Amino acid sequence: MVEKVKQKLSERNEKRALPLVVSTIFLDVLGVGILGPVLPQLIFRIFEPAGYSYHSSLIMLGWLVFIYPFMQFIATPILGQLSDRYGRKPILAFSLFGTAVGYVLFAIAIITKNIPLLFFARALDGITGGNISVARAVIADVSPPEHRTKNFAKIGAAFGAGFVFGPYIGARLASPGVSFFGLFNTPHWFSPAVPFWFAAILSAINAYLVITILPETHQHINDKLRLTWNKSLDNIKRAALHPALRIILSAEFAFWGGFTFFTSFFQILLIQKLGFKVNNVGDYYAYIGIWVVLAQAIITPFIAKKVKNANVLRFSLLGNGITLFALILPHNTAQLLLVTPFFAIFNGLTIANLSTLVSLNADKKIQGEVLGIEASVQALAQSIPAAIAGYIAVLGVNIPVIVGGSVVVFGGLIFNIFYHQPKGSMHDSDAAPLGAGH
Repeated sequence: MVEKVKQKLSERNEKRALPLVVSTIFLDVLGVGILGPVLPQLIFRIFEPAGYSYHSSLIMLGWLVFIYPFMQFIATPILGQLSDRYGRKPILAFSLFGTAVGYVLFAIAIITKNIPLLFFARALDGITGGNISVARAVIADVSPPEHRTKNFAKIGAAFGAGFVFGPYIGARLASPGVSFFGLFNTPHWFSPAVPFWFAAILSAINAYLVITILPETHQHINDKLRLTWNKSLDNIKRAALHPALRIILSAEFAFWGGFTFFTSFFQILLIQKLGFKVNNVGDYYAYIGIWVVLAQAIITPFIAKKVKNANVLRFSLLGNGITLFALILPHNTAQLLLVTPFFAIFNGLTIANLSTLVSLNADKKIQGEVLGIEASVQALAQSIPAAIAGYIAVLGVNIPVIVGGSVVVFGGLIFNIFYHQPKGSMHDSDAAPLGAGH
């Protein structure tokens, strides 16, 4: 009788928690995606009126892109520890509220053309956007073993949806007087600030729902837990030193670093080379996202039945880098749309199989810890190239894409040369899983 009551309680907590967690992650990715189409407008609306040259504006944009993932790199493991000490619910609600405040401040900064406030708002959003570790912990808390894989897959779906809708929403809400499929024109009061007001409202609603609906899922709160403030740096050190993860995470660092070089300034290349407008940039990024989702939902599962994770990565990493080069070759939109699906498919295959291979190289008892290490590697890889990309873009806005492709190819070569599967292994693991025998 007691077991049945516990089971029913667990099922109810799962049903109440899962939608809120998925929406939280969706909002995190949405906030990143919304900024993409708005970035070029900041050059002409804020940086150049403030006295910066075009080249100086590119450098400023690079640093503005950098600040979000860098602060996320610092904050993610700290928020995870705080959720262990104080509970998932208060930390998740606090972070969502902070995200809403960050969006509001960014909108105000655009309206007032306040450059320091732009940076402060993105830093605050990066700190509170580190809540992905808390969101993953909630799913782990409420998911029985038979549902865990399915529930974690919904995080991937939230990422994909955010990547599709973020740029699209950002572009549409930032563009006044633009036709919406011939049905109507967007209102005259739409501006680069509007997407952030919209995202702030969504975040505030989500914070309210977390406070009022989400149950506290952490059953072993430890209010005496000592925080490790440099946990993110410790994660990078462990990634570099452990033989089971070193090669995989080195390749993953190169992949995310190269991808960040691409995303930082590709929208400006589209505007300069192909004559895209802001709404066209949003449509194109949504087009990429749709193909990534298709790759994750259809192509990846099909290939997974026939090819091991490591063998997929041997060609997908190299393919991803080569198709990045291909994206700068088109001279018209039709050619670009023809090349893009190949890039998106390789991208989707790489993301799915990297995370799977990392998980396979970790003991089941410390999956969360290893995923935290991977998250730190991803965040650092997305921050450093963004800062560098601004300086490289001064040489030509196509150069960051070329550098990005080269970095991803380099990661593919590292993986192909140095990663070796043990003979007779049923999984694509390398030597002993992290945590086994330690």
